[in-house]
Amino acid sequence: MWMQKEITLNARSRGFHIITDDIERALKDLGTIKTGLLSVFIKHTSASLTINENADPTVRTDFESFFDRAVPEDEPYFEHVFEGSDDMPAHLKSSLLGPSVQIPITDGRLNLGTWQGIYLCEHRNHGGSRRVVITAFGE
Repeated sequence: MWMQKEITLNARSRGFHIITDDIERALKDLGTIKTGLLSVFIKHTSASLTINENADPTVRTDFESFFDRAVPEDEPYFEHVFEGSDDMPAHLKSSLLGPSVQIPITDGRLNLGTWQGIYLCEHRNHGGSRRVVITAFGE
């Protein structure tokens, strides 16, 4: 069985946001898959996805602090600056983290670890809504 749905995530502030519930709500038939795989793909070049800690919000704050230091804005060597000082760093951060995550499906549920959640990594100050393609397959 294959399922695919494209959803729009509401605009969020710059930072790291847990979207696990958004993804699960979008796939109402997930419970029909006993063994399978879920792929989540973001259709943007200045936002990304990753899986990490879902309990302590300071982890997400620390992610933002780290990436802002690792890829600072207003570097004199950036040529792609037409869309603002946060744009080129957002592209780099997005490439470092990547556009997709894959999660096993077991007995109709995402088989995430106890403290794991899916993050939307919003790298722009005003990124706007984000389009995500969710594909689940299995038997």
